[in-house]
Amino acid sequence: MSRALAVADAAAVAPQVRPPSRRHAVNDLDLHNWKQYDEILTDSLWIFPERDSSGAHKADYHGNFVPQIPRQVMMRYTKKGDAILDPFAGSGTTLIEAQRLGRHALGVELQPAVAELARSRVGQEPNVDRATIKVINEDCRSARTRIWALNFLKDLGRTHFQAAILHPPYHDIIKFSDNPDDLSNAGTVDQFLTMFDEVLDLTVSLLEPGRYLTLVIGDKYDGGEWIPLGFYTMQRAAAKGMTIKSVIVKNMAGSRAKRNVENLWRYRALYGGFYVFRHEYVIVLKKN
Repeated sequence: MSRALAVADAAAVAPQVRPPSRRHAVNDLDLHNWKQYDEILTDSLWIFPERDSSGAHKADYHGNFVPQIPRQVMMRYTKKGDAILDPFAGSGTTLIEAQRLGRHALGVELQPAVAELARSRVGQEPNVDRATIKVINEDCRSARTRIWALNFLKDLGRTHFQAAILHPPYHDIIKFSDNPDDLSNAGTVDQFLTMFDEVLDLTVSLLEPGRYLTLVIGDKYDGGEWIPLGFYTMQRAAAKGMTIKSVIVKNMAGSRAKRNVENLWRYRALYGGFYVFRHEYVIVLKKN
């Protein structure tokens, strides 16, 4: 028997040793079984025909985003038991998804009634993994919010959050309140960006190095000009020591503001020389 045949025969009967599991440091995915993760999107175009309305999720709060966004982000960039910061909690969409996935989360909401709504909806969702979910009624730029956040982390035995998901107002497209601390009441785009900078200062300082911040935002059209809020805010975030990892375009089909006035918006677009908004951005950045 030749040496080559002997080696081949030995290889045929040798036990197959599975290499160590390839797991990311920031998620629970086993890349040896990557084909099993059909639910996780990896393309930069996200099309959701309709929002997830299961469980405690509802679409009645004007301006809330679809639950599929925070779900995708958490599956990709967090592990079970991680802590997530949501500076713009709204009616609790991110918090509900965090509880479903066994992630702890702190939500910050400026409006007292909306903060209570978020608490109520989180309470309606089963908490199988006993995740700690807290909603505070504060300005997400304030020193009080930092104290709340540090105490929240301390109770979990942590010093930083492992992810941050931000869904700020798209400047003044929707007026959420009369509170001057509300970013939707910023008088100009520059003032909006200055206020958003302050949100980033607090959020990034509380984020663990090497972990991810996700920004969900759309642009606006004002005074005959397209205002690229997505790019402006992305640049502000990158300037805080963040690396831009992905810019995802997500469809906005069925926007409540345009749902019943399609022909009017089509006429306005033809007359004004612009295109009707059908997308928003999901921008992923990594803290250096």
